Formats: sequence, structure tokens, C-alpha cells
Amino acid sequence: FYLFKRVALGVLVVQIALSVPVVLSYLLYQLPPAAVRGGLVMPALIGITPTVAFVTLPMAVGLATALEFSRMASEGMIAVLYALRLSAWSICRPALTLAAAITLFGYILANFIAPYYSSNMQDVLNVVRNSLNHRMLDAAHFYTFDNGLKTLYIERWLTPDLAANLFIRQISIEKMQEETITAASAEFRRNDAGVIVALSNGSIQTRTLPSGGDVKISNFDQYAMALPMQGSGALPNRDWRGVYELSAGPFIANRALAVTDPHLLGEWAAEAAKRFGVPLLSLTHTLLALALGLTFGNITGRRGAGGGLLNMAAPTAHIIFLVALESLMRLSWYFAFLLLAFAAAEAGLSLWLLARLNRRDLPIKLADRKSTRLNSSHIPLSRMPSSA
Repeated sequence: FYLFKRVALGVLVVQIALSVPVVLSYLLYQLPPAAVRGGLVMPALIGITPTVAFVTLPMAVGLATALEFSRMASEGMIAVLYALRLSAWSICRPALTLAAAITLFGYILANFIAPYYSSNMQDVLNVVRNSLNHRMLDAAHFYTFDNGLKTLYIERWLTPDLAANLFIRQISIEKMQEETITAASAEFRRNDAGVIVALSNGSIQTRTLPSGGDVKISNFDQYAMALPMQGSGALPNRDWRGVYELSAGPFIANRALAVTDPHLLGEWAAEAAKRFGVPLLSLTHTLLALALGLTFGNITGRRGAGGGLLNMAAPTAHIIFLVALESLMRLSWYFAFLLLAFAAAEAGLSLWLLARLNRRDLPIKLADRKSTRLNSSHIPLSRMPSSA
């Protein structure tokens, strides 16, 4: 149980050390600086963290196991455990039990938790790419909404919610008319459904489409209109969902639609490899770290020059798997057999090394048991009962 706790604590520390830089770098790459004042950082953080967690978790398990067994070897604890006649499998059992539990948690994280929260990240990206947050609008730029039916221009910002000299051009398909609205000032007010713009001291020019006709001009002191932007209640709705947002059941059912298009099939296959292949790497990386640590590590307590290289074996294998997954699976789903062979080779080599260690220790144990039986059968003459 002591070793179990030590490895679990190491997994937690390594997982945080791996996830935090990845999450921050992704957010800095995807979000503009204006997303901070738009309040989009927290939804994006919640949306991306579970996905990064299940992708980096196998690397954290393998690296934490390698570091802990390297520490035990340098302190001579492995030699002590062997002196207690523990087999290689007995020494590895706590780490393998933890890896199996983390593998199960990884499947839950990849197929249920991460898809649920990834919608938040896609909603944020939808707001960023379509300029659906008024606090992210830059002055002296033209923005379009509703598939080009609305055009917005702001000359300058006075406060985060108050703009000066606003221009709006919108086309109404139902009324078949074009409106051009100008205002000296505009205040953006959020409600649960969207954004209401309160315009002051402006004019509205109305022109009939498609012939044009006469232009009607009307002035106003106060005028309000709704804009399809992010409200205070939630992020704007999207009319699409990606395969990475589907839980396990709908995701598997989506394959019937994906096979109709090679591009969709490649995306589905890459996502399937991440969901069902990456969590299993927690177990294979742990086996690799244990096998290399016990086979090639210096268990006498002396530090070896190759200890650092052995610790990097599991992270290197994980990076190779992820790079191959992202680059090959989108080309053809047949590359799944290559990834499966890679994981099977890693697990097979690790099991062979551990079994070899276990067989090497078996003759020593049998010799000890035989010696114990011989010693127990020898009775000193002084202790033999005297004849009557």
C-alpha cells in the first residue's frame, strides 16, 4: 500500500506538470487577448482540460512509475525486496493495480466527461471566430453577422459597453428591404438571450430590394435593436456538433454516417483511436516502465548513467503513438492496425522482460525452500529422546 500511494502521488504531480503547460499554450494559441475582457477564458479552460487530461494521463502514469522505481533502486529498496524473496510480479503488483484503475478512469474521462465539456470549448471558438461577443469587437473594423445579413462598424470605444459613432447595415429577407443605421452613441446591454443595443441620436435609411426605389430617412433620439451575440445566460447556440462532442453510444452510432464520406471517416477513426486506444496506454506504459526499471536499472543502490534514459522510455512511446495517431489515422483507418501492433509490441516486450525476471528468481526460491526442508529434518543428538 505504501508503494501504491507513492506512485499515485507521483502520477498526480506529473499529471499537473504536464497538463497545465499544454492547456495554457492551447488557450494562448486559440484565444485572442480580447477573450479575457469577454469572459471566455473560464469556459474555454473548463472545456479543454478534460480532453488534455485523458490524453496526457498515460504519459503521467508511465513517467511517475519510472521515477518512483528509479528512486527505489537508487536507495537500495529493490534489493531489499528481492532479499525478502518477493518475485518481480509481487513488486510490480501495486503499480499495475493503480495503472488498471487509471485505465478505467481514462475510459470514463475520454468517452463521457471530455465529450460533455468539449462543447464549451467549441462554443467559445464559435464566439471568437464569428465575433459574437461585443467586448471582443475592435474599433475601426467591419464585422458581419447572420451569414452576411448584418454588418457592424464601431469608430471607437468609450467604455467596454459604450461605443461612439456606430454604423449598422442589415438586410431583411422577409421585408425585402435594406436598412442603414447610424448613431452617435450605442450602449450594449446583455440579457439572457443575447445583446440589446440602445442607440442614441441617429438615423435610419430604408431602401426596398431588389429594385432599390426611393430611400426613406427617419431620425431618432433613442432606438433599440437586438444583435445575435453572446448574452449573459449562456454562450450562443451552434447548429452543428463534432464527433468529439458525442458520448460513447452516439459516437459509435455515428460511424454509419461517417463511412459515407472518406474525410468524415478519417475524423471518426482518429477520434475512436484516441477514445479507445489512448486510455489503454496507461497499462502498457506502466508495464514498460516496470520492465525496464527492474531489468536494466541498478538495483544495488548505485546510481547509473542510463537511469534518465530509462525514465524517458514511456513518454517517448506515448509521443510516438500520438503523432502517428493524428497524422496517419486521418489518411486511412487501416493504420489502426499499425497502432494496435505498436501497443501490443510494447506490452509484449514488457511482459516478456518481467516473466524473464520472474523465472530467474524461481531457482533461487526453490533452492531456499529445499534448504529449509533439509534444515528442519536435521535433529541434533542432544535433543533425541533417550531409550528406557
